[in-house]
Amino acid sequence: MHPNAAFRTGLPPAEERALMETLIEEIGFGMVFAQTPDGPRVAHVPLLSTGDGALHFHLARGNALTRHLDGATALALINGPDAYVSPRWYASSDQVPTWNYVSLELEGRVRQMDGDGLRGHIETLVERHESRLGADGPWSLDELPDGTYAKLSKGILGFEMEVRAWRPTLKLSQNKSEEDRLGVAEALDANGSPALAQLMRSLAP
Repeated sequence: MHPNAAFRTGLPPAEERALMETLIEEIGFGMVFAQTPDGPRVAHVPLLSTGDGALHFHLARGNALTRHLDGATALALINGPDAYVSPRWYASSDQVPTWNYVSLELEGRVRQMDGDGLRGHIETLVERHESRLGADGPWSLDELPDGTYAKLSKGILGFEMEVRAWRPTLKLSQNKSEEDRLGVAEALDANGSPALAQLMRSLAP
């Protein structure tokens, strides 16, 4: 993560944790990295926080990471809003291009779920995302024909990461003057990045 301490949240631990939980909840998708005998590998996965320090995800059995994760230490990465920042957006002239972004790195020990744990994970994942749609009522696993879930679930494995380190980075121009920050936020609004602009206004000092 970015080494500049200015790009940490500066919030009390409980508030920072709540903010990071919200990021996981709202984004819901990220990457899991681990070292394997064949070299470093990454998987792109839906992610669920349990709210008590664990992260749940699942992978296809054929994924290059699957057979190496149980008992391993891994990294999960969730990326929030990001955008290019032009030097023209600053009030001062001695600036160069950069990139503002929000990200969260989680490190922890991974264990494989049993079949019941996987079923619970998939049900929670479906319920959480279906509840946001609402067009024709939420879909559920119960709508599958008999035997379909049992057949399809053989192709995936569920995992739980016991998170031991939370490393957030919120690079929101905190190292710039207030005038420069507001100029960048206004330009981001005008160029299609309102979520990042709002975070700059609400989280940067």
